[in-house]
Amino acid sequence: MHRRTILQGAGLVAVSALAPASVRAPTAPLGPTDTAQAHGFPAAAANYTAAGPGSVRAVSFVVVHVAQQSFTRTLGIFRDPAKQVSAHYVVRSGDGYVAQCVAERDIAWHAGNWDYNTRSIGIEHEGWVDAPEYFTPAMYAGSARLTAGICDRHRVPKDRDHVVGHHQVPGSDHTDPGIHWDWDHYLHLVNKF
Repeated sequence: MHRRTILQGAGLVAVSALAPASVRAPTAPLGPTDTAQAHGFPAAAANYTAAGPGSVRAVSFVVVHVAQQSFTRTLGIFRDPAKQVSAHYVVRSGDGYVAQCVAERDIAWHAGNWDYNTRSIGIEHEGWVDAPEYFTPAMYAGSARLTAGICDRHRVPKDRDHVVGHHQVPGSDHTDPGIHWDWDHYLHLVNKF
């Protein structure tokens, strides 16, 4: 029985090595997460503001981003202390896999507006604003489930006034998630979970 378990494990490793890079989990040390849906891939401590002992942060928004990068590259940027940027989560296009990079109690540097950073959870999505093929059904579903959980945990209404695009953050010069992001479909899914 033990030998069978070892062989099954080896088979899974071999099969996963054949999977396309877009659906393989990145190799990195896992850290704690705020949801069972996510796997921990911590950002560099220099790229976010850690909460003080006993501090509680009031979350009012979920900010939706498109990374303008691949999933793996986005995680690498957040792990590079020289980049001075992070988001709480990154969602992969191919299968909706979720990586958590910053704890929800901490302040990720994602919105370009300190007030919004302190009052929001940021979710990056693999892809580019002008490449709608990255906005897959699996990505929408994984992200919507994640957003629904965030809204439930922090009592954030599941509507367009509180689930916003990066382009809606005051002072932002970003356009993400862009014109190809299907807000009606996304919020329908968020409210379904």
